[in-house]
Amino acid sequence: MEFFNENIQYENPLLSLKIFEAHRHREEQLGRWHYHKELEFYAVQEGHIEVHVEDEFYQLKPGELALVGSSQLHRDRTLSEASKYYVFQFDIQHYMDQSVLPYFRFFFEPGFPLSRLNYIFKENEAVRREVYDCVQEIFKESQAKQEGYEIAVSMLIKKIILCLIRHDSRKLMHRRDNADLIRLKPVLDYIDENLSHKIQVEEASKVANISYYYFVKYFKKAIGMSFLEYVNYKKIKRAERFLLTKDMSVAQIGEEIGMPNMAHFYKLFKKYNDCSPNEYRKKMLEWSQEPS
Repeated sequence: MEFFNENIQYENPLLSLKIFEAHRHREEQLGRWHYHKELEFYAVQEGHIEVHVEDEFYQLKPGELALVGSSQLHRDRTLSEASKYYVFQFDIQHYMDQSVLPYFRFFFEPGFPLSRLNYIFKENEAVRREVYDCVQEIFKESQAKQEGYEIAVSMLIKKIILCLIRHDSRKLMHRRDNADLIRLKPVLDYIDENLSHKIQVEEASKVANISYYYFVKYFKKAIGMSFLEYVNYKKIKRAERFLLTKDMSVAQIGEEIGMPNMAHFYKLFKKYNDCSPNEYRKKMLEWSQEPS
């Protein structure tokens, strides 16, 4: 079986998403197996399509949709003479602010393919309509690009996330007591306050009043990523903001986020953005100057 890692080109780098209308005819070949880090929704407007997700498949008619999780192999084909449907891809990590962080691990649980949540849309018509309407509104907002549409899109994506969390009646997503996150709150604050410095696990474990070895396991279990991964993620997000809002060189920004080693900074930045800091700044500048 041949498959490839698709590199999604975001239409607006600030939103880390891509949404478009796909038009396919029955005579077209079955799409290639592929995967990407972004979550993806197929939402059918006209005709009938079939979405293959690893060893499952979903036949969708107008008004129906299917979710594909991060890095899940998938492909699609049309079952009618012609089909029209939305393809909505977005990096959920981009929307993991402090309010969403307690649920981060729900969407990145090892060994849990998010496509299993498609049962929600089959069993709960109201939720299916609500999420479908959100996808449709995101498409409209992305096309119109009215003032503040980025806020509207972000709110709609969080609404989709909320729908999945609240209506997982089978409790497939791993549930974690918020007491763990409350206990780690001083550590998360400590990280935010010290992003300009080198942050040591030993110091963070002292803030949490937990032994070093237990803290390492406890943090990953509660947050869904390792301590180092979380710190690097926060540092790169701050670097992105500096690239867009401050007249600073890349080297200065590296110093500001506690990553003076440029090779290390560039490597991590590319891991999260598929481009260098300079390329990121250039892309954002070009996008902001495009006529709406």
